[in-house]
Amino acid sequence: MELNTTIYREGEGLPVVLVHAFPIDHHLWDDCAAELIARADAAGLPNQNFPLWAPDMPGAGEGPIPTAEDTGAVAEDGAYTQALDRMADAYVRLIRDAGYSKAVWVGLSMGGYLVLDIQRLHPEAVAGLALCDTKADADSPASRANRLRIADICETEHTVDPVMHFAEPQPGDSTIKQSQRFIDQFTAWIHAQRPEGVAWRERMAAGRPDLNDQLPLITAPAAVICGENDPSSSPAVMGPIAQAMTGTDAAFTTIPDCGHFSAYEHPDQVAAALLDLIRRAQAEA
Repeated sequence: MELNTTIYREGEGLPVVLVHAFPIDHHLWDDCAAELIARADAAGLPNQNFPLWAPDMPGAGEGPIPTAEDTGAVAEDGAYTQALDRMADAYVRLIRDAGYSKAVWVGLSMGGYLVLDIQRLHPEAVAGLALCDTKADADSPASRANRLRIADICETEHTVDPVMHFAEPQPGDSTIKQSQRFIDQFTAWIHAQRPEGVAWRERMAAGRPDLNDQLPLITAPAAVICGENDPSSSPAVMGPIAQAMTGTDAAFTTIPDCGHFSAYEHPDQVAAALLDLIRRAQAEA
């Protein structure tokens, strides 16, 4: 499984890997990565020149869509039941091929599923872990069926229309998500995706396991970050995730007037929380 990786900065020491949300690609992290670099430089961390990478998930952006062989088993309903594990292996292989044994893993939304699966399969590769606007639950039967319905439409009609709602503000959304800037940017990012890549990620997420059992097993420094206006991963969802991390001290950050895409909506506040995590991870490395 190949990964198309954006390198925001080369460096030495402990790498930081940013894993983006669905249905877009690594561009979600552009502003936050720039803010994180600026804050690290200003703070004068002992290892401030850490590598900072943002791979595109398979099928996202310019990321190659995996073959059937790379994807693995397919359930009767069309969900990919091994794909998340295969992707986790690929991300860990990325850092090992670069000569590193551990990284700080940061996942937002669907990216959080991947980060938790890395914790499950490769805990020795986790020097730090951040979960942003995500959840540890597997899909409910209804959510799984909806993902597969969307995947079918994307594939058969060659369209990304079923996921355009991510660019459309809803009642109760944050100020930024209701802005024309957000609408225009996310519309452009979603239109840049390939329907087959969107479908692959939906089938991968539909087939993922429940990962709540991993939360108390996390021993590396951790951070939990969410927007107060997030409709799917609100503080009511993310707070218990932080509390379930009984093997570590998880810093919990809630961001006012912020929705699901916190790294885009408030990159400064997310970068501040990540810098604290990186500092703690470096101290234990």
